[in-house]
Amino acid sequence: MSEAALALSLFLHIAATVIWIGGILLITFLVVPELNKSLAGQPALYRLLTRLRVRFTIVGNLALALLLVTGALQMSADPNYEGLLAFSNRWSQALLLKHILIIVMALCGLFLQFAVAPALERTSLLRERGMGDADEWRRLQRRERRLTLMIALLALSILAASAWLTAI
Repeated sequence: MSEAALALSLFLHIAATVIWIGGILLITFLVVPELNKSLAGQPALYRLLTRLRVRFTIVGNLALALLLVTGALQMSADPNYEGLLAFSNRWSQALLLKHILIIVMALCGLFLQFAVAPALERTSLLRERGMGDADEWRRLQRRERRLTLMIALLALSILAASAWLTAI
């Protein structure tokens, strides 16, 4: 890979990382807590959170796709890369750890996106109409918070693994 192509790939990779992981951390630790304080108990809260989730899912998934493409290009161009499923050096082992963390994070995100969030949205709509189960709603909210926090911690772990890879 030429120097210019590698530089462009690195730029796109870093930009996608900022969008994906930065967005997750910003939403998790700043936006959602402030919205919860400002709109606690109001039906508008979950409508707003749903809209935010939908918009970020689109942008986040595009950033993740860009990360996969640029990461694969950079991995194959790295002199430490010895081939698929070859983990004989520390760099390959650190990269394996990073990929495991990404897979676990993606699975948590998919579960949140396709199971917990839709159930929470349905339950919220039912509650707005006076028909929802309050215990189920609270259980889903706790599950959403736990998964979101887990995703944020995994995101930080991925950044740490990236720093380790760079240092090796």
